Amino acid sequence: MKLTFLGAGAWGTALASHAATVHDVVLWGRDAAQLADIAQTGMNAAYLPGVALSPRLACEADFDTAVDHALADPDGLLVVATPVSGLREMTRRLAARHAGRPAPLAMLWLCKGFEADTHAMPHQMVREELDALGVAPGQIEYGVLTGPSFAKEVAQGLPCALTVAGTSHALADRAQAAFHHHAMRIYGSDDLIGVEVGGAVKNVLAIATGASDGLGLGLNARAALVTRGLAEMTRLGLALGGRVETFMGLAGMGDLILTATGDLSRNRKVGQQLAGGKTLEQVLADLGHVAEGVRCAQAVAALAARHGVEMPITRAVCAVLFEGLSAADAVAQLLQRDARDE
Repeated sequence: MKLTFLGAGAWGTALASHAATVHDVVLWGRDAAQLADIAQTGMNAAYLPGVALSPRLACEADFDTAVDHALADPDGLLVVATPVSGLREMTRRLAARHAGRPAPLAMLWLCKGFEADTHAMPHQMVREELDALGVAPGQIEYGVLTGPSFAKEVAQGLPCALTVAGTSHALADRAQAAFHHHAMRIYGSDDLIGVEVGGAVKNVLAIATGASDGLGLGLNARAALVTRGLAEMTRLGLALGGRVETFMGLAGMGDLILTATGDLSRNRKVGQQLAGGKTLEQVLADLGHVAEGVRCAQAVAALAARHGVEMPITRAVCAVLFEGLSAADAVAQLLQRDARDE
């Protein structure tokens, strides 16, 4: 099976390396020098320092050549490993490259979040772009691969379970054929909305949990934030059309637990450092990687307001990130909320 990964960050590289142990995989990125270094050293020094990648993983700096690698296989798969902000552009480029070919194009994305300006979910962005280009439904099958996973552990071959949700069962079967081997398990879902909501909201909630831990508020507080955060995620997901069981699974509770409590979590680190007195600008400069919870916090709050969904933890995170409220004051405000039934 031929796969092409578009984006050579931590997660794209890690998953490409995993797939390459079984399949014919090409990794593309915008930085040709970075790709050359990966090919020469067998590791991605910028995003996964010290982690050896599969020697079978190939790198390709030319976009068209990389895409054509997957398109040459009727069962091939294109994996978009850009941030949410790059998904529209990548969809347009892939649709143009696929134009005129008889076999449907199959694409997955790995990004999590909502679009900053429109608050659209990734699958809505993709469908809008395909409609604008006149691409008929079924010509391009698409979906998301998500769930509790740290890129470093995947690259190291440690056990992992993920969820794939998309426009067809055939796409889920293709994703399972690509990734369900060695220490990785892939579970299929037809709840594309719920899976995407879980992947987006958990990053915002992880910032809150990191702030609580940074303030030294203890394990009881962490458990309360994770649990009440899951309730917020579920309320918003149901309002947007997701299903409750999705939020009890890998893409909801599973991803939230990992991102909120794992020390490899970038979003958790944001909360910890904000609690330590750093400004958001300082935190992001120190981090050096994308923290998707920062990017989509305002979109989550806006969607909650639009649909009449109560999300006090999310509102508190936005106040700390963008309104100058201290983490300690945000916690104090949450503790002053009136009693209510669970």
